[in-house]
Amino acid sequence: MTTQQNSLEYARECDRTDPLRGYRDRFYIPPAPSGDDSIYLCGNSLGLQPKATREALEQELADWRNLGVEGHLQAKNPWLPYHEFLTEKYAKIMGAKPHEVVAMNTLTVNLHLMMVSFYRPTAKRFKIIIEGNAFPSDQYAVKSQLEFHGFKPEEGLIELFPPLGEDTLRTEDILETIEREGAETALILIGGVNYYTGQFYDLKAITEAGHRQGCVVGFDLAHAAGNVPLRLHEWGVDFACWCSYKYLNSGPGSVAGCFVHERHAETERPRFAGWWGHDKESRFKMGPDFHPIPGAEGWQLSNPPILSLAAVKASLEMFDEVGMEALRAKSLKLTEFLYSLLEGEEGFKVLTPREPENRGCQFSLVVFEGGKRVFEALTEAGVICDWREPDCIRIAPVPLYNSFEDVYRFAQIFKSEVAKCRHLESKL
Repeated sequence: MTTQQNSLEYARECDRTDPLRGYRDRFYIPPAPSGDDSIYLCGNSLGLQPKATREALEQELADWRNLGVEGHLQAKNPWLPYHEFLTEKYAKIMGAKPHEVVAMNTLTVNLHLMMVSFYRPTAKRFKIIIEGNAFPSDQYAVKSQLEFHGFKPEEGLIELFPPLGEDTLRTEDILETIEREGAETALILIGGVNYYTGQFYDLKAITEAGHRQGCVVGFDLAHAAGNVPLRLHEWGVDFACWCSYKYLNSGPGSVAGCFVHERHAETERPRFAGWWGHDKESRFKMGPDFHPIPGAEGWQLSNPPILSLAAVKASLEMFDEVGMEALRAKSLKLTEFLYSLLEGEEGFKVLTPREPENRGCQFSLVVFEGGKRVFEALTEAGVICDWREPDCIRIAPVPLYNSFEDVYRFAQIFKSEVAKCRHLESKL
């Protein structure tokens, strides 16, 4: 980009011509200490509240108040099939067929339920391949699964680390590990977008490599759902799980989602069963034998929380309007602009890959000196972002509600505060 394209005027021109600019007004933006809107760059941790969420929740509260139990069939959005109202929209976001997706439970619960069915170790094939810096909950989950089946994590867990001196994984190294360890590997479970670095992995290549070795391949898409384009059915992924409160803006701790490829729809894989996964035609006959619904719905346990689903529904309706293609196009433009503003500066480095195909919204910035002071100064200046020990600031310009001016203003504050810390350190 030219110098002119690194200017505030350029940012404002991008905002004026942005086809998605109107969606920002459909979210509540927290105020800064000054009373103005904050520069909210924390959608990778918790998405903002859509203004439509209140109306969606109030509708269900009104139906509960006025109908009581009859709301299961007579509510404006009947509760009995409520999770089905999300199916088509989720299928588009995940690149799946409708019967391959379901909204249920929370993320780590779903990962465990999937591993009950898809991690079926033997004495010779029992290992699990995972990122070395995976989100801690994923580490806890897979280690506990290994131990539950009688294996020691130090023997059964294969962790992927970047080459010495590098910050992100190389696709060729991931594929080489799968080829080398595949004969003893039962499961590959990797985050679609790494929570710490923001790296978007080549999920298609990983899936194909795993299947060539006879491995089951699953993904934790917490940082990928609603962030990057996905083609889970086309890629042949066995299963995937995600939360809905980050880029999908459904509120803290909201109901998560799950994908199961249709080739597993009617298999006799073992599972932990619950009545909401039982055949819908005979569910209320209350029989003692479990007959699963074909497809992802068959992994449900209990009837879902309607108030939480209402928040998910309100957000997904916006995604359905916009489409992932348009969101991805703006996301790439936002992050390219941010890269242009930060490149050539000193005092920090960007962990997130430079190549557009290898990143989503998130930027991870390692500050060499005084990182925590920089983060605190950003907070005081009205920037809401995210700190990860020991030295990483994570930000995410989200295309639904962040502007190019947000990105410009952040970059100027960040560079100024980094320079102050460098100057201070040089005097100590």
